[in-house]
Amino acid sequence: MDTTHRQRSWPLLLHWLLPLRCLLCGGAGAHGMDLCADCRKELPRNQSCCARCALPLATPAALCGECQRRSPPWDAAWAPFRYGWPLNRLESRFKFGADLAAGRVLSSLWRHESRPVALPQQIVTVPLHRSRLRQRGYNQVLELARPLARELRLPLCVDSIQRVRRTEAQTELDAVGRRRNVRGAFALHGGVVLAPHVALIDDVMTTGATLAECARVLKRAGVQRVDVWALARAGNP
Repeated sequence: MDTTHRQRSWPLLLHWLLPLRCLLCGGAGAHGMDLCADCRKELPRNQSCCARCALPLATPAALCGECQRRSPPWDAAWAPFRYGWPLNRLESRFKFGADLAAGRVLSSLWRHESRPVALPQQIVTVPLHRSRLRQRGYNQVLELARPLARELRLPLCVDSIQRVRRTEAQTELDAVGRRRNVRGAFALHGGVVLAPHVALIDDVMTTGATLAECARVLKRAGVQRVDVWALARAGNP
């Protein structure tokens, strides 16, 4: 058996031995993922939103009310999903339950969504504090960013931004508290070379406080355009 034939046969054998199963309902997986077609249809897509911050809206807008009142430090946003059922269950299992299979599904979903027209020259990820990284064992944002960077054929700049102090969990705070919590929490890693146009990636965008603080660090370092990308955007249309 030649090498090419073995490469083609191995995925088929693997799927026969370990058939795809939907992580949400237990049914048969589809499209090469552990997610069935019906559950995939239920995923809340963020098709009507603010172009600047990706906040879900009843009708699309260049700027939502919040962006008109307080202009964010980034230039554009891309979040293909809304943070709601059943995507939020997969995200919770991946982020807090060490369910890497859920992470692979989320990564695959993101890679197959329509991409922004203006692609950046480089991808940068929101970092974890080293203590939280030791506790969790992996950076969920980096695990999502790697396959996306390969799909888009963009360089991924790892550890370009560092979290210089540990912060409280953002989920426990309101919008004002989130901004205070991350203020001054990030710094640029010495010696990093950044492109003029960068995409800053996080897994979920809620108020955007973390992304805003990281975007300011990048802009102060001379980056001309910062786009923020997140798998999902919290908020109600």
